[in-house]
Amino acid sequence: MTTIFDAPEDFATTALAGFAAIYSRNVRLVKGGVVRSTKVPKGKVAVVIGGGSGHYPAFAGYVGPGLADAAVAGDVFASPSTAAVARVCRHAEQGGGVLLGFGNYAGDVLNFGLAAERLRAEGIDVRVLPVTDDVASAPAETPAKRRGIAGDLVVFKIAGAAAEAGKSLDEVERLARLANDRTASFGVAFGGCTLPGAAGPLFTVPKGQMALGLGIHGEPGVSEERIATASDLAKLLTGKLLAERPAGTKKVAAVLNGLGSTKYEELFVLWTAVAKELAGAGLEIVDPECGEFVTSLDMQGCSLTLLWLDEELEELWRAPSDAPVMRKGTIIPAEPATDEIVDAEGPQSFGPASEASKESGKCIAQLIGKIADALKEAEEELGRIDAVAGDGDHGQGMRRGSAAALDAAKAAVVAGAGAASVLAAAGDAWADRAGGTSGAIWGLALRSWSNAFSDEEKVSDAAIVKGARLALEGVTRLGRARVGDKTMVDALVPFVETLERETAAGKSFAEAWNAAAKAAQQAANATSSLTPKLGRARPLAEKSIGHPDAGAISLALTARVAVEFLKETADV
Repeated sequence: MTTIFDAPEDFATTALAGFAAIYSRNVRLVKGGVVRSTKVPKGKVAVVIGGGSGHYPAFAGYVGPGLADAAVAGDVFASPSTAAVARVCRHAEQGGGVLLGFGNYAGDVLNFGLAAERLRAEGIDVRVLPVTDDVASAPAETPAKRRGIAGDLVVFKIAGAAAEAGKSLDEVERLARLANDRTASFGVAFGGCTLPGAAGPLFTVPKGQMALGLGIHGEPGVSEERIATASDLAKLLTGKLLAERPAGTKKVAAVLNGLGSTKYEELFVLWTAVAKELAGAGLEIVDPECGEFVTSLDMQGCSLTLLWLDEELEELWRAPSDAPVMRKGTIIPAEPATDEIVDAEGPQSFGPASEASKESGKCIAQLIGKIADALKEAEEELGRIDAVAGDGDHGQGMRRGSAAALDAAKAAVVAGAGAASVLAAAGDAWADRAGGTSGAIWGLALRSWSNAFSDEEKVSDAAIVKGARLALEGVTRLGRARVGDKTMVDALVPFVETLERETAAGKSFAEAWNAAAKAAQQAANATSSLTPKLGRARPLAEKSIGHPDAGAISLALTARVAVEFLKETADV
């Protein structure tokens, strides 16, 4: 049970501030994360890592010479926003480019990917590396679908050592990808974790049982077995990983990881059995690590990670590092950073706009206000739907995101922004405040939609239809979801296609939108029969059958709100 906090929604930011104060020798606090507090050579590749909070010491605990240059921190179990990732990267970048590392989760893929696109547009060379080490989440034939768990530490250590050695961005990326390809993890849980302020754990394990193949965001295991002895548990963990041992491998780096409530003494007992199994398999263990490296709040359990070493990887694994969670070898000489970090962001400014476009911008802000009200009212129901096979935070994220979008849209209107700028600002604010997968998707959708608008002209019906198509293209390109994957896209595709078809057939815009909203609602309801193929719900596919997708339902809701808004404005 997570018991020490003030306001639950401030838990992650307050914890990060406390960490930065305690480890000021290693890190400096910036908005949305931390950066190294020591001088970094100009031209060095910046290794920037991150993900949701609740996994301490991941990710801030990995920042320091020989490991990461910065870490981005989202809310508990939620991806950091695109804006936060880009902001922290700008602080860390030293002219050598950026390697972005994160666990392979939908929200992180979206937010880190979008941030990389923004930074590339600014002239910064950015490479993206999702860690895919969890053997329980997908078979060896489809490694790109695997989640990133405690293998994050191993892959980031290799990348950090390569960057510290002065290697080029191409080389740092190559070695990090090699490490990722040769890293495998498997974990078990004896009890679930509880979010700050929550009444109970995200999942429970029957007494006397253990959950196999758990996730680090509160996802339960894919199966359950009776609790085993240390010797039998070691056989289970090593057996899952040895099955993927590359031919000819004789050396291995091993990390035995506690998930939050497992005592170190228990891990030490387990390690003796794990070491015996690995030695029995003819493997030499190089610099093993045992402790808490990637936790899941107060989850009780452990995971084992193996990195199959070759000469290159062994040298980098042994290389010195000086971060709060991992100190290896000789201390790397470092001086305190003397540059000033400026995080203050003044009021956003906008270019000139016509009066007609400003009026359209006001209308957009009014519609977002109606949507925010509806999502606030639907928060509990959306959370209930999401909790069936997810973590139950969809309603909360939609409320936060839409409220932030409304504030941003209003501020843009006051600043004299045109329609395109108002919608883009709303999208960025939605993504920044909501976080997670849904926040990234909605932020991407609204910003993509805004590209069909102009700050010089009134928004036309044709521009709205074109924007809907741009939103769909943006979401499917970066989100990688398709119809049938049981996501928001299942409702978005029929919405856009119906809107285009009905307007092309000569229907009035209000009639076309109404038909599109109905198509979205029907499609959202139909997701009840689907099994999820992306995101956290994928490992719990069977449990999801009979329940609609929360993202599809919320999209249909917003479409219906717009129907009523069109009726109201038509009467004015």
